[in-house]
Amino acid sequence: MIYSRSAEYAIRAFVHLSQAPEGKYVMVKNIAKEEGIPSHFLAKILQQLARKGLLRSSKGPTGGFVLGRDPKNVTLMDIVEALDGLGDYEKCASGLAECNDKQPCGMHDSWDALRSRILSYLKKTSIADITEALEEKRRLIEKPKKSRTAVKAR
Repeated sequence: MIYSRSAEYAIRAFVHLSQAPEGKYVMVKNIAKEEGIPSHFLAKILQQLARKGLLRSSKGPTGGFVLGRDPKNVTLMDIVEALDGLGDYEKCASGLAECNDKQPCGMHDSWDALRSRILSYLKKTSIADITEALEEKRRLIEKPKKSRTAVKAR
C-alpha cells in the first residue's frame, strides 16, 4: 500500500460522503457499517480531517460529517498529507540515513522515479475521480447481471 490504513479508511469515507446528497451530514456509524471500517477508529480519523478543514462536522441526532469542499477539489494528496505527512516519501527506500542525491544507495534512482510517480498520482487524483471510477465499475458489474436475468426469464 502506498499510504497508511488511516488514509485508506479516510479515502473510502470521502468517497462515501461524495455520494451522499449535497449538504447532508452522514453519521460515522453509518459510514463505518457500509464501508466495513471500525467505527471508533473512523471517528478519530474524520475528526482529525475536520480539524484540517477537509470535512465539516455537526453534533446531534442529525449530525455527522460532510465534505468541506467539492470532491473535485480534494485530492488523495490532501488526505494522505493531512493524516500521514509526506515523510515516508522523502526517506531512503533502503532505510539509510546518509542516502541522498550525492551519496545514493543502490535503490536510490529506482525509488526516486517510483516516488515521483506515486506523488504525481496522489496530487492529480481527486475524490471525484475515484467516485466516478467506482460508479462506472458498479454499472459494468450490474449490466451482465441484468442480461443474465433476462435470459433466464425466457
